[in-house]
Amino acid sequence: MPAMNMERRYILLVAPVAFALANWLPNQATAADLQEAKVTQVVQDVKVVPAGAAARTVTVNETVPQGNAVQTGTQSRSELTFRDQTITRLGEKTIYTVGGGREIELGSGQFLLYVPKKAGGAKVKMGPVTAAITGTTVVGNVSQSGVVEFTVLEGTARVRLDRVGQCLLVVAGQKVTYDPIAMRLEDPVEVDIQQQLQSPLVTGFRQLPSTPYINVAVENQRRAAAGTGGAELARAVSAAGAGSIGSASPDQFMQAFNSVVVRYPRDQVCDLVATAVRLRPDLADRIVVAAITGYRPIRGYSKDYKQVVGKEKEMPCDWVLCIVDAAIAASPRMANQIINAILQAAPMLRDCIGEPCFPANEFLPPHIISPLNPANFVPPPVSPEQPPTTSNRD
Repeated sequence: MPAMNMERRYILLVAPVAFALANWLPNQATAADLQEAKVTQVVQDVKVVPAGAAARTVTVNETVPQGNAVQTGTQSRSELTFRDQTITRLGEKTIYTVGGGREIELGSGQFLLYVPKKAGGAKVKMGPVTAAITGTTVVGNVSQSGVVEFTVLEGTARVRLDRVGQCLLVVAGQKVTYDPIAMRLEDPVEVDIQQQLQSPLVTGFRQLPSTPYINVAVENQRRAAAGTGGAELARAVSAAGAGSIGSASPDQFMQAFNSVVVRYPRDQVCDLVATAVRLRPDLADRIVVAAITGYRPIRGYSKDYKQVVGKEKEMPCDWVLCIVDAAIAASPRMANQIINAILQAAPMLRDCIGEPCFPANEFLPPHIISPLNPANFVPPPVSPEQPPTTSNRD
């Protein structure tokens, strides 16, 4: 199954309460996990810069507390491991500050960040850009010019530019760039994960714990490039009586999709959903609902779902989120419709979806001051002490 951006947990079929707090605010037990880091690898020139003190050479197994920065020199690298096994790797000429709580701050340079699936998530601060990740492996670069590049190797990230209210969902195999001149996040673009793995931040260190998830993401890319899923859908559409996927009516395409998804391997369903949404973005909301309800029927989708109990009727959140994220990544403009359709079909899944993150890449219209038209000019009122004069005099 493709890598998820939420730890594997199960949501009972009951109405959710305070879902935002449950999914996005780390508890006190996990907040301390990123307040200090142990240096687990040093390559050449690596220094620690204590708050208010001069930089000094850092050594392996040294603990770097909150507020201190780690700085790497030319052709130098370092690896830091936190208490919850979160791993941060720094490339050359990089400045990295150990933050408080679950926030990590990168001043400049290259980095790789791995957050375990059950670590509670983290936020990566890169200048004006903030990325929220949960059980994800990402790489990034903050240049001296202010350009920020952020790539997801496995899992999912929500990248925000809070200053303009912009938020982008970035999935495995995608890169998003912040342009300081345009002052916005560009649309995510596809990158070759296998090529990203040739980075010294991967090859120059021990194997990442997330390697199996990254391998799944690489295989998903290979299947997508080969058109896997599209051929099955095309045959099913033909069997439904349509000439092609594009000419199929909504009911014909959904009939075809339903016939394919029920027999599809579970670890490839998210990939199939992404393929179907790319082929028919107009049906993205129906495709997602069909994938969740058709592939694994849940009786709790009826109006009396609160009465349904029993472990066999529970739904894994990571599986739901994988399907939703795959669909939104395939057709970002349908994000609202996708979320609304899921919550209408299964309100209890709100906890799984978490905080929405929809792209808003359109430039805001400039505020233009219109020139004053004398014909429309209304003079300001005059005080009673000075009544206006008129041309009609006694």
